[in-house]
Amino acid sequence: MGALRGQIVGGHEAQPHSHPYMAYLKIEGSGCGGFLVAPDWVMTAAHCMAEHPSALLLITFSKIPAFSQLTSKVILNDYVKTIPLPKTSSDLPTGTKCVIAGWGLIDEDESTNKLFETKVSIYSRRKCILFYPHLNTGMVCAGSFHELKDSSQGDSGGPLVCNNVAQGIVSFGHDAPPGVYTRISNYLRWIKNTMKK
Repeated sequence: MGALRGQIVGGHEAQPHSHPYMAYLKIEGSGCGGFLVAPDWVMTAAHCMAEHPSALLLITFSKIPAFSQLTSKVILNDYVKTIPLPKTSSDLPTGTKCVIAGWGLIDEDESTNKLFETKVSIYSRRKCILFYPHLNTGMVCAGSFHELKDSSQGDSGGPLVCNNVAQGIVSFGHDAPPGVYTRISNYLRWIKNTMKK
C-alpha cells in the first residue's frame, strides 16, 4: 500500500466547469490533483509536494509541503473559484455523500486528459479501522458501500468534497475501497497559520 498515482474507477466525465476549484500539479511527466482554497493558495497532498511539482495551471509557485502559495493570485470568475474549508473539527456523519474528481487513471489503467468524477460515502471510523488499523484522527475513509466498481480514488492531492466543502485530500488506499483521505478539519489551525504568513 502506498500513495496512489490516482484512479477514478466506475466514474463518469464531469460537466465542464463543474469543479472550478480543481488544479493540476505537473510533476516530471506525471501529475497530482490540487484545489484552490484562496486566490493565492492551492492545497494538495504532502507526498505530491515532495516530488517537486514544477507548474500549476501554467502558474509557477514556491514549494511548501502539502500547501502551495502561488507567485501571483489567480483571477476568480465563473470558471475559476475557491472551495470552502470546514469551519469546525467535528467528524463527518457516516454515510455523508461526497464527490471526488481528477484527471488520473480511469478503468484498466487508461489515462485521460478529461476530468472524471465519482460519488463516494463516508465510512464509520470503526468500520474503516478493519481495513486500516493505523487509522488516526488526521484521516477519514470514504468509498462505495455497494459496488466496488463505483468506488475509487481521484488523483492524489485532489479534494473530497462533501456538501460543497473540501473535507478531505485524496491520500492512499488499497486496490479496493474504501480509500483514505487526509481529514482537513484536523489541521484547521495549521492551515490558518500557514495562510497568514
